[in-house]
Amino acid sequence: MLFKQNCSLFRKLLSQKCLMMPGAYNGMVGRQCADNGFEALYISGAAVTASSGVPDIGMVTLDGFCKTIKDVALASGLPILADADTGFGEGEMCSKTVWEYFIHGASGLHIEDQVFPKRCGHLDGKELVPSDVMEKKIQIAKNASIQCSGGEFVICARTDARGTHGLDECIKRSKAYMEAGADMIFPEGLHTKEEMAIVAKELKAKNPNIYLLANMTEFGKTPYISLKEFEQMGYNCVIYPVSTLRIASKAIDEFLKQLKKDESQVNSVQNMQTRKELYSTLGYTPGKEWYFPNSKKQ
Repeated sequence: MLFKQNCSLFRKLLSQKCLMMPGAYNGMVGRQCADNGFEALYISGAAVTASSGVPDIGMVTLDGFCKTIKDVALASGLPILADADTGFGEGEMCSKTVWEYFIHGASGLHIEDQVFPKRCGHLDGKELVPSDVMEKKIQIAKNASIQCSGGEFVICARTDARGTHGLDECIKRSKAYMEAGADMIFPEGLHTKEEMAIVAKELKAKNPNIYLLANMTEFGKTPYISLKEFEQMGYNCVIYPVSTLRIASKAIDEFLKQLKKDESQVNSVQNMQTRKELYSTLGYTPGKEWYFPNSKKQ
């Protein structure tokens, strides 16, 4: 019941303001996001695959993604939008993906119009499936959402057309995906603030109620833009997909270098989360019972 309620809550939040959605790639990060006042989370395919030690080229299975979704959902208690890459297949598999994501705790997913195996959206050399193939996937996903959640589970369509065919094709495909039943559009890899504004204006003119997602990944094609600016353009949410992983991985790498050099962790202790802080994040008090899942937001 919690997960279906979170689908409705997610839609409500999207309609009220522009949501900041940091990436959570495991349950611990999900708890930390909840502790710091975030109201919804994003699960990135790039972060999930990297945390498994592989690149973002479709190497992690549906079951692997669902395990992460469940961990984050139970730990945080927050609505989650999760990356589903190219849907893990056609037809029946796309429907299964929606069901599995919903059952494991996601409030929505996005599928993209790249061919499989896909590439990171901010890399060159991407290839797209024909628009009608993607439109069929969206229709199947939307029908699955209706069946599993009464249509509350959010279906987001991501298009990578800007990087392969230009901005006009990005807008054209986005409109076609809206007509196919997408609740949200994710225009990936736009190059300027002006492009972000143009896309928002075009899509909101077609349907003022369409949800729009902006991707604020680092080291990519899109310049850094503030939440307030995105809200003024008409975007409903902004994801920071790999930021938490990048911060954590950098800190771990620096610690390991220091440990190797010093042959002791003593010079790094001041940068560590204390035992007390860790237990606080986990909601655990030694000597007292801890009942699973002890979600941060229940």
